[in-house]
Amino acid sequence: RHTRQLRPPSLTPDTRTPSRHAPDSNLFYPAAPTLYLMSHPFLSEDPGFRPCRPMMALVLGNTMLSTVPGISGAGPTPEKTLLTPVLDAELVTTGAITSVPARPNTPTGCPTPATITRSMMELTGLAPVLINAGLAHTPTVPCLDVYGSPGGDPRKEDAVPHAAPLFERGETVGRLLSQYSDFLMLGECVPGGTTTALCVLRALGYDASVSSAFAENPVGLKNAVCREVLARIDETGARGPLEILRAAGDPMMPVAAGIASAYTGDILFAGGTQMLAVAATLKALGRRVPHLATTIYVRDDPTAGFVRSVADVGTTAYFVDPNFAGIGHVGLARYCIGEVKEGMGAGGALTLAYLMGHDPEEITRKVFDFVTKYA
Repeated sequence: RHTRQLRPPSLTPDTRTPSRHAPDSNLFYPAAPTLYLMSHPFLSEDPGFRPCRPMMALVLGNTMLSTVPGISGAGPTPEKTLLTPVLDAELVTTGAITSVPARPNTPTGCPTPATITRSMMELTGLAPVLINAGLAHTPTVPCLDVYGSPGGDPRKEDAVPHAAPLFERGETVGRLLSQYSDFLMLGECVPGGTTTALCVLRALGYDASVSSAFAENPVGLKNAVCREVLARIDETGARGPLEILRAAGDPMMPVAAGIASAYTGDILFAGGTQMLAVAATLKALGRRVPHLATTIYVRDDPTAGFVRSVADVGTTAYFVDPNFAGIGHVGLARYCIGEVKEGMGAGGALTLAYLMGHDPEEITRKVFDFVTKYA
């Protein structure tokens, strides 16, 4: 792995010898990427990937836990969180939300992570691949469909009754995506998914905490839900990793795990605690455990303990710092006080643009230009 060395404040091309991933030319950019270094690290560590055919894929799903008041901040009301993945997919794919009268901002004016991911798709010229793992509403843009259902409330019932078949269908998708790419940045959109991630991580034996889209993480409520879920798991005797996903997860988890298990190229997980739960599942299954790319806002959440949980799972996380505090946008600056933090693969999308050779100023400027269209 190449370690990024920080240099003086001016942008300086990185002239190190390219890794085995660096092409002379490819379909996405005409020459091997020139990486730029800043006086502060845009990326905490260089993953060392220089893909010829990168792909961004996002697994969409719902869990009924997002409708519990106070659990999820990924929507204007608990009920409307069920629509968020559909609207995020529409925005990331087309650059706008036209199916309903909605703007991609939180009620406080913070741009949603989908705006960041879309801006990076425009910058890199990539078309995102969307996978419907189990949505409550019909998507408005094309998706690969594995014919899952929204996740149930794990306090009352098995959340993902068909977790094992969904894992196998995810493997089919992973083999398919392998034919069209050599590097996969795999993210998710599941409102309420940090709570299912908490349940899964603890059921797998980790003393984990998780992040939240809220600036004030509803830790007490999540822990109360998790205690009920773990008590039901103890009663049912679920022990294997796919049994735990069946009992306590959401449909994204087995699908993403299956994709990662079967994908033959290099892979990074785009996301924080939700994708970490997928990584922990893969470890329990004895499969390859991908590294993660997420934002510093997840890392710096004192209620999440993310760095410790990453170490406990035995993987590595790369943290991207888009400098939203100094970008000159009041809404984006709210990320720095803990609002939203991550979602829809935003941290991974920023990382992927960087790995493809776009310098930090260009990346940040593109995010600013895109979100100001909605101001």
